[in-house]
Amino acid sequence: MYYIGVDLGTSAVKLLLMEENGTITNIVSKEYPLYFPHPGWSEQKPEDWWSAVKEGLKELTEDCDKSQVAGIGFGGQMHGLVILDKDDNVIRPAILWNDGRTQEETDYLNNEIGKEKLSKYTANIAFTGFTAPKILWVKNKEPENFARIEKIMLPKDYIAYMLTGSFCTDVSDASGMLLFDVEHKCWSEEMMQICGVKASQLAKIYESYDVVGTLKPETATELGLPETVKVAAGAGDNAAAAIGTGTVGDGMCNISLGTSGTIFISSKNFGVDRNNALHSFAHADGKYHLMGCMLSAASCNKWWMEEIMQTTDFGGEQAAITDEKLGNNHVYFLPYLMGERSPHNDANARGTFIGMTMDSTRADLYQAVLEGVAFAIRDSFEVAKSLGISIQSSKICGGGAKSPLWKKIFANVLNIRLDIIESEEGPGYGGAILAAVACGAYGSVEDAASKLVKVVDSVEPDRELAARYEARYRSFAQIYPTVKDLFPKIS
Repeated sequence: MYYIGVDLGTSAVKLLLMEENGTITNIVSKEYPLYFPHPGWSEQKPEDWWSAVKEGLKELTEDCDKSQVAGIGFGGQMHGLVILDKDDNVIRPAILWNDGRTQEETDYLNNEIGKEKLSKYTANIAFTGFTAPKILWVKNKEPENFARIEKIMLPKDYIAYMLTGSFCTDVSDASGMLLFDVEHKCWSEEMMQICGVKASQLAKIYESYDVVGTLKPETATELGLPETVKVAAGAGDNAAAAIGTGTVGDGMCNISLGTSGTIFISSKNFGVDRNNALHSFAHADGKYHLMGCMLSAASCNKWWMEEIMQTTDFGGEQAAITDEKLGNNHVYFLPYLMGERSPHNDANARGTFIGMTMDSTRADLYQAVLEGVAFAIRDSFEVAKSLGISIQSSKICGGGAKSPLWKKIFANVLNIRLDIIESEEGPGYGGAILAAVACGAYGSVEDAASKLVKVVDSVEPDRELAARYEARYRSFAQIYPTVKDLFPKIS
């Protein structure tokens, strides 16, 4: 049988076709527009997603036995606000995760409702990217649209609705709305009241591996697929990527070095750190996870190389950072080029070099950039450790993980083994695995991940180098608290 994973990203939807043994037989990608109607705004049209998904599904399955397609699962961009009216028409373009228009609403939630109450109701505090502040923005700025809302959805759930007619969401994606009681896996009555939302406007909640429905007859006909194809609830992109990397069970970890960077830690128990420095979300394996998200990770590398050094010879520049330099650099870099999310939640934070002297070289500064990202991920790693979570190793993926040097730095900064997996398809592969579990091909997400996700290489820390990086990290950790009051004055 075949299982389809749909990775609904910000720039494109990526679809993959997976056999039951985990082999990927086809991958298709379809782009769609991204709109910036005002500075700091970011929107897309859900209709564009649906058109791209339909085209992608047809192309993905054109050369396979369509009767053997058993299930579809999702990984999707989180936090986006999709609103439909009573006739199921999209009311306005979706407001995306990276949209910054809701600072006023975010401040209202954090400061007037209060972070303590938000954490009690949802296990999290408000960020401009979350969904609840977007709902309040529509209520405040577009009351005529707010009055028409019949259904509130997340991006991937709109696709599930169009495929099946099921008004659904999953626990991992719902966790990022600030409307969801993460600990008890239900909608928060208090947050619904604060946002002026009725329970009937919110989707039915499923575990990520639950079946939410089968293809509508007219949709199945259009796509050339059987009506019996089961659609799984799927997961938010980070949780789906964690499934795709085998980051399931207690104390498992995945580090993703994309444009932004995340550290994802799965846990059998619900937990919240006292400062809400990490997101506390439900996981796609039926349990929970903590996640730290830094806004600039591999993008720091790209910025330094392409904007500052005016070159794309990443390997050549990294060759100058030799082994004896590691752990001995006197230059530090705060990687906050777009502000920072975890663990500081500081939109005013800025990228900062410190420690330069007359003998500092371009290699020293580049090394500081790579180390700064690793140190910033360790900030979130330390919060997780403070909750008693023991992390012995981590998967590592994303574009930045293609650099042997950067992987070596990360292994020694964190002082854990880093495992590299065979498939780099992240959310799409996770979505396909969730579909396979939903269809009964595997007994559980953990069972599927253990059989399908294969480690092909590992990077072990070196005892002496890890000790040097331990000392360097302690110095790095003092820089942001020292300079943070300066950032609002210069930003």
